[in-house]
Amino acid sequence: MPDLSTSYMGLKLKSPIIAAASGLTNSLEDIIELEKNGAGAVVLKSLFEEEIVTDMDRDMNKMHSESYLYPETMEFYEDYDVEDTLTNYLKLITECKQQVKIPIIASIHCVTSHNWPYFAKSLEDAGADALELNIAILPDDPQQTSEEVEKIYFEIIKAVQHEVTIPISIKISSYFTNLTATLTRLADTGVKGIVLFNRFYSPDIDIENFDVVSAPKLSLPNEYFLPLRWIAIMSHRIECDLAATTGVHDGATLIKMLLAGASSVQIASTLYKNGFAHINGMLDELKSWMTSKDFSSIDQMKGMLSQSKSIQPAGYLRIQFMKHFAEK
Repeated sequence: MPDLSTSYMGLKLKSPIIAAASGLTNSLEDIIELEKNGAGAVVLKSLFEEEIVTDMDRDMNKMHSESYLYPETMEFYEDYDVEDTLTNYLKLITECKQQVKIPIIASIHCVTSHNWPYFAKSLEDAGADALELNIAILPDDPQQTSEEVEKIYFEIIKAVQHEVTIPISIKISSYFTNLTATLTRLADTGVKGIVLFNRFYSPDIDIENFDVVSAPKLSLPNEYFLPLRWIAIMSHRIECDLAATTGVHDGATLIKMLLAGASSVQIASTLYKNGFAHINGMLDELKSWMTSKDFSSIDQMKGMLSQSKSIQPAGYLRIQFMKHFAEK
């Protein structure tokens, strides 16, 4: 039987499938079920930077008391019994660490390095095995240079690294002028993982009611091509682990991402559509394929078809259709 265990950010995973941050990772009951169904790790539903700042501002009078000079400490929440979003999040981490064995990765959506990074220490103290920073900055300001936008990412990473010792990963988009150079520089900061790519809220237009509405929230199976290309290009070029997400809906796509060089994949949309048992189905497909190809471990196959190892490396680099249309 093939060994499906792997390593991500130095964490030992029983399988390469991680339940991505979503409403499905927001309760102890669901996380227990995710573990039972084969998830190798769980990323908790993200806190937003604004939630942290707002909740802390609300209790500023308590923070300023002499007994609580460091509001990031767990004692603050225990003694004052503040039943808010932050307290519940820390409680969930603690309960998960008591009742499940798979790694628990906390998650924060952030756009600045201001006023919130100290809270990351509370996540570590509560027992989080790692922290994922979902950095979502839409470059919509024509007066802001690409260098100014990118600088924010490095400021956030540096500020959080100052607070914690647990592994840090970043989940980012493909919106960079030179993605290869940026990913290399981000990896050089010492982050242990990079997740490609985060999924943004997208707007749509209701032509009957002349209204701006939300586009479909769940990813589609054909959306895996973008992360596949960049996982393959960056694998073996940077030191940190790469995780693939968006469009990973079945075992075949899981296999493709591992062959491209991903250490793990993160899934959410397919769990909403197919239920938690789908994880085992994807893993069964992976095991069957590995057996048919005589692979006994994930490490044997990981990165075999990355751009640096492929016999057709240009296949990942060409972005024009001319050659392919000419063959028709």
